[in-house]
Amino acid sequence: MVPSHTRIGIIGAGTSGAYLAVLLIQQGFQVDLFEKAPHPRTDGCGILIVQAGMQALHQGNPKITQKIIDSGDAVKVFEFRNLRGGVINSEPVTYEENELPGMLVHRKAILEAILDELPPECLHFNAELASIAQTDRSATAHFKDGTKWEGHLLIGADGILSKVRQSIVPDVELFYLGDIVWRGIVEDNRFCPEGNFFVYVRGRGIYANFFHIGGGRTHWGFFIEKERTDSEIGKLQPNNTTIPPQELAKLPDDARKLIESTPLENIVCRFSYDIDPLPKIYDGRVILIGDAAHAKSSTRARGMTSGWEDGLYLTKHLAESANIPEALEKFQAERLPIVHEYQRTSREMSLKIGRR
Repeated sequence: MVPSHTRIGIIGAGTSGAYLAVLLIQQGFQVDLFEKAPHPRTDGCGILIVQAGMQALHQGNPKITQKIIDSGDAVKVFEFRNLRGGVINSEPVTYEENELPGMLVHRKAILEAILDELPPECLHFNAELASIAQTDRSATAHFKDGTKWEGHLLIGADGILSKVRQSIVPDVELFYLGDIVWRGIVEDNRFCPEGNFFVYVRGRGIYANFFHIGGGRTHWGFFIEKERTDSEIGKLQPNNTTIPPQELAKLPDDARKLIESTPLENIVCRFSYDIDPLPKIYDGRVILIGDAAHAKSSTRARGMTSGWEDGLYLTKHLAESANIPEALEKFQAERLPIVHEYQRTSREMSLKIGRR
């Protein structure tokens, strides 16, 4: 086993980085988790956690799993509707006794459940990465406020715009999937029942979705294919974040009114991006996990799940290997084929359903 006095730094305190920190601390490693924001980034919208994601959490820390189950709704039915509101297909979801369910839950509840398992002293906020240096035995993170951290292993869990990735595979470009996505959360006790996931489909794919996330709230997503202007290329957000009324009018009245009733502060708007599969996800004493390593389309709902799986496997290899280089090589050999398949099939599905 890699010695327990090993110092490990993690850049990015989202769901992947925070969960990895929990797992490593449970193994006795000395962990520092760095976040550039001044506080935990618990904003966001609803999340569908597939059963594989729940299993990845449960294997590492059952208390997190239970908190998420208590905070959201187990998936009960997927219902596909046309733009007139007619039901095309309804697929009930059943579970065996003691089987972990797929969950519909607020991202805030997920991250808070994970962060609750971390000792406060390992969390460092207002820590924006400036640069990385390393030797054959150590890695050093320099932050924009002039401070630095030095340890034995540095992990990038800093998302699709990862700065850590630049030191491993430079100049990775975002791949535009062809659509703008609006997501929101609204109070709702009538339109979308507990455990229901509604999908409104158009000619080639999804136009909107709605699902109940517990606490009398519904998450919705609204998708429009659109080319970017020259000034928008490379940006995460379009210049105009207003939903075009003529597009929203294509939804049935009840679905449209639910979106229109959502407070603006509860709505986020983004272009959809992924990245091409990377040829490697580590270099020396620096390694990537989650979206930093394999950002993908959301069509297979594997984004958050694959980050948690990364955490499980990296922790396992660190616990079972003789040294860090051996652990990182084994981790990369095991995970790259899996996450490349997630990326490939997720992008194929996006393009097939009309996103581009």
